[in-house]
Amino acid sequence: MTRSGFAPLVVLGLASGVGAAVGGNQLWVTFDADEQQDSWGMAFGLSESASVPLATALGLVVLACWGVVLVARGRPRRVVAALGALAAVGTLATYVVGFFTAARDLEDELAGVGLTGVDVDHTRWFWFGLACAVVSAAAAVLAVRLVPHWPEIGSRYDAPGDQDRQEPAAEPSNLDLWKALDEGDDPTR
Repeated sequence: MTRSGFAPLVVLGLASGVGAAVGGNQLWVTFDADEQQDSWGMAFGLSESASVPLATALGLVVLACWGVVLVARGRPRRVVAALGALAAVGTLATYVVGFFTAARDLEDELAGVGLTGVDVDHTRWFWFGLACAVVSAAAAVLAVRLVPHWPEIGSRYDAPGDQDRQEPAAEPSNLDLWKALDEGDDPTR
């Protein structure tokens, strides 16, 4: 999976990074309290405190790193791939920690308004984001290993000031042209 695996791994890394970022911005835990009501008689449905924005932020860092890996060359490309892998593993760690803390935080919030013994469940968004974070971390770690073997963008796409500038050859004087003719060289070639 060196050259032939370049495009599928990049697409997989980008798609899973998007999924992890989107999943981090959604509600991670909910509770079903259709039959239970609080002290004012209002039915609860969902809590807004059950998402973890850090997962979204790290997912966006992963996406940015994939973008740089596509256009960078050499050692900077590998460094950015390593940074992306670190962010992807951080996203996965955020999901793992969030598995425990989001449910506990929601239970504490509900206990603060008098609802105890409520069944708190993780949402589909959490499980989707967790799966994407696992795939994203695996793709990013694999990219660090394979990035030296991947094709690189051509130097023709570099900015004009980035190329090594060589001094243009000085235009030959009339004397130089005559000397070249005397030596048997054709100066018109």
